[in-house]
Amino acid sequence: MSASAYNLSGYGEMIADRVRAGAFIGALRAVIRPGAVVMDIGTGTGIMAVEACRLGASRVFAIEPSDVIQVAREIAAANHCADKIEFIEDLSTNVTIPVRADVIVSDLRGALPLYDHHIASIADARRRFLAPGGTLIGRKDRIWVAIVEAPERYRQIVGPWDQDLQGQDLSPARRLIVNDLHRIRVTPGQLLTSHNHWATLDYTQIEDPDVQGEMIWKADRDGTGHGLMIWFDADLADGVSFSNGPESPETVYSAMFLPWEEPVSLVRGQTVRVYLNSKLLERNYFWRWITRVEPAGLPGQAPIQFNQSQLAGTVMSLKRIHKGGSDFVPQLSEDGLAQRRTLELMDGTATLEQIARRLTSEFPARFLSWQQALTFAAAFSIDNSR
Repeated sequence: MSASAYNLSGYGEMIADRVRAGAFIGALRAVIRPGAVVMDIGTGTGIMAVEACRLGASRVFAIEPSDVIQVAREIAAANHCADKIEFIEDLSTNVTIPVRADVIVSDLRGALPLYDHHIASIADARRRFLAPGGTLIGRKDRIWVAIVEAPERYRQIVGPWDQDLQGQDLSPARRLIVNDLHRIRVTPGQLLTSHNHWATLDYTQIEDPDVQGEMIWKADRDGTGHGLMIWFDADLADGVSFSNGPESPETVYSAMFLPWEEPVSLVRGQTVRVYLNSKLLERNYFWRWITRVEPAGLPGQAPIQFNQSQLAGTVMSLKRIHKGGSDFVPQLSEDGLAQRRTLELMDGTATLEQIARRLTSEFPARFLSWQQALTFAAAFSIDNSR
């Protein structure tokens, strides 16, 4: 898993989410047996690690790459569990442990399970850490898609670029905004179609982080379609699950909205086809959705088609695009040279102060004092040293 982007308030919101927290605690209660070895990947503030101890785990490995692990250590001590929990400040993919775990619990998803290196982290943990016959929490995520009528949310997204308050043409920005994902919360009555199953992420065997598939709907009623709503149902343990779908209580996980380029009037029985693809590139997923709305049956009507992609919605200057081209010949800037030199000097023989003084001497235009260079080098030390 990657270093957390949450602040402490964000962790507090997750703890206060009774749907999410209740489901995970219920799953722990269902599977942990006295004496079990438990691994908690992405432990955050350590709530699930502490609960595992309280349920009888003899040993817990709590993995967390971010600074919040210090809060987790203090919470474990406050709950008299510090002797049973080994906190490891690192990515789970960099970690080794001396025994295999009977239970591995993790919640590495974002608003959707297709997030960062979630799948790769779980697959790695399953192969290297899970004991034979061991249990993963969660077990599966099922992802669903429906066509929604969401005029208010659509207006919030495109309205600033449609209103033209100053008499300016803002259509270039509008073209970008409709090619991106947005959070949404709707009621079941706003669905224009049934929900189609798009993918099942079975963590007991999944390897490939990419998902694609085509779905076909017939509109359940007349209305105006504004795009696609995507949500998941999480299967954590036997009889323990939760969802961020329209019929479920609100959670910290908002469903996601893929807007169409334009609203589309639909009549009951009208066919809509969507090809949906989500591909992991480096650490980010990029989504593509190709929509074809078949004619409603009137003579001379043509299908409505949209070909949308997050890549088409990415805001990037021509200069940055040029620098990423295959024919570009890169040359390090002054800052890049200083970064490279900093990493070279971190050879295990020099203190940060010694490194900072060398940087000040070698890059006088970049660092006005060795203290400024120390701040620069310390950031690299925190992120890259052992």
